[in-house]
Amino acid sequence: MKTLYTLLLALPALSGSAQALTNDGATITVQAGATIYVEGGVKNNAGSTLANAGTVQLTGDLTNAGTLNSSGLLLFAGTTNQTFAPGAATVASLTLNNTGASGQRTLALPADLTVTSALTLQSGLLRTAPAAMLTLPNGATLSGEAPGRYVQGNLRIVRAAGSGLLDFGHGFALNRSGLGQVAVTRTAGLLTDNLSRGINFTTPALKGIDRIWTVETAVAPAAPVEVVLQWLADDDNGLTSFASAQAWRADVGSALWGPASAQQAATVSGSTRSFSFSTAALGRLTVSNAANPLPVELSAFTAEHAGDYDGLLRWTTASEKNNDHFDVEASTDGLVFRRIGTVKGHGSTAQPQSYQLLDKDLARYAADVVYYRLRQVDADGSAAFSPMRSLKVAAPLGLAATAAPNPFGAHGTALSVRTATAGPATLQLFDALGRALLRRALDLPAGFTSVALPELGELATGPYVLRLVQGTHQVGLKVVRE
Repeated sequence: MKTLYTLLLALPALSGSAQALTNDGATITVQAGATIYVEGGVKNNAGSTLANAGTVQLTGDLTNAGTLNSSGLLLFAGTTNQTFAPGAATVASLTLNNTGASGQRTLALPADLTVTSALTLQSGLLRTAPAAMLTLPNGATLSGEAPGRYVQGNLRIVRAAGSGLLDFGHGFALNRSGLGQVAVTRTAGLLTDNLSRGINFTTPALKGIDRIWTVETAVAPAAPVEVVLQWLADDDNGLTSFASAQAWRADVGSALWGPASAQQAATVSGSTRSFSFSTAALGRLTVSNAANPLPVELSAFTAEHAGDYDGLLRWTTASEKNNDHFDVEASTDGLVFRRIGTVKGHGSTAQPQSYQLLDKDLARYAADVVYYRLRQVDADGSAAFSPMRSLKVAAPLGLAATAAPNPFGAHGTALSVRTATAGPATLQLFDALGRALLRRALDLPAGFTSVALPELGELATGPYVLRLVQGTHQVGLKVVRE
C-alpha cells in the first residue's frame, strides 16, 4: 500500500513577515503526494531552491528570485488579492481559488510565465501586467473560465499542426487545416485602447469589445478559414446589442482595422457571446457592433519611387466621416516631422476613396531614408495619425542639387547636393547679367551633402543663378532673393 505524507505548516496569525515563509539559501523539497500549507506568502530568495513535486498552497504572495521548479501544483487560495512574481520559475500546474470579495480576489502576474500542464480557475481573476505574457504551450490545458473568473491581460495558447475546427479554450476556435503550428494570444479585460480593444481611427469614442485575439500561423491561409470568437459579458465594453455584430481585422502590430466579416447577429446566451465567420486573412481579430464601427479611414498607405529622384505617396480610405483633409508629413529621423503637403478629403462617404501626393526631389532631405505619415483632420479640427512609411532614397547618379528655401530671405538658403563620386567641386553665383558674385571650392563626399549659404541673404532682391561643377558634371539652379 502506498502511503501519502502531508506536511502541514501552520503559521500563527501574526502581522508582517511573521506570516511569510522565507527561503534564504536553503533547499525546500515538497515530495509527490505531500502538501505544504502557508497562511501567508512565500519568498524564495536568490540562491534558494524550492522544488515542488506535490502541492504548495498559500494565501499570500509568491515571490521567486531563486530556483523554483514546480512539477506539482501551485495553489493560490487567498481571501485578498495575491501576486505571483515568477522570476525564472518552471511551473507545471497552477490553480487559482481565491475566495475574496469582489475586487479582492485577483492574482496579479507582473512578468512572463509558462504553465506547461494545466491552468485551473476555481475562483478569482488572474490578471497579467499589460506587457506580461501567460503562455500555455501545446498540450497544456485551461479550465474554469466563467463570468468574474477568467484571465485578464495576455493569454497565449499554442497548438501543434492539425486539421479541422479546434477550440483553443480561451474564446477562440479555428479551422487549422494546412496552417501548421498556431499560436493565439488573447488580450482581454484591460480596457486599454489598441491593446485589449479596437478603436475607430478618427472617432476614438467608438470601441469594440474588450478582447483582441492575435493569431500567428506557421503557414498563411490559402483560402478563407472558419473562425469562432467567444467572450463573456464582462468584456462587452459597454456595447449593449449584438444583433448586428461584425468582426474586424488588423495586421499584427497595427491598430488599423478593416472589416473581416459582414454584419450579422452574434449568438448571445446568458453571459456568453459567440460570433462565427470566415476570413482569408488572420492577424488581430475583434468584434464590434453596427453602432461602433472600427474601420479607419485609411485602408492602405504606401510610399514608392517615382523615377530616379521623386517619391510617390498613395493611400486609400474604406469610408470617411467628416474628413476635412490630410496633412502629409515627412521626416529624416522618424521623430521630427514637418508638413510637405495637404490633400482635401471627401467629407462623409461610405465609398472607397483614393489619394496621392508626389514628393519631388528627395535629394533635398540630404538623408538616406525619408519617413512619411498622414495626419487626418476632421471638420471639427480633431486629428489622428497614420502608421509611418519609409522610402529609401535612390543612390545618386552623377550630380544633382536643390536649394531650399527658394525664394529665400535675409537668412540666405542652403544647397542640398548629392553626387555619385567623392571629390572637389566648385560653386559659383551669378547675377542676372552673368557677373560672377561668389566662388567657393567644395570637397564633396559621395552621397548627400548640405551646403549652407547664409551670405546670400545680403544680396539685393532679384533672380540669381547658382552653378555647381564637379569634374564633367554641372548643375545650374535659379534662385530668387525676396
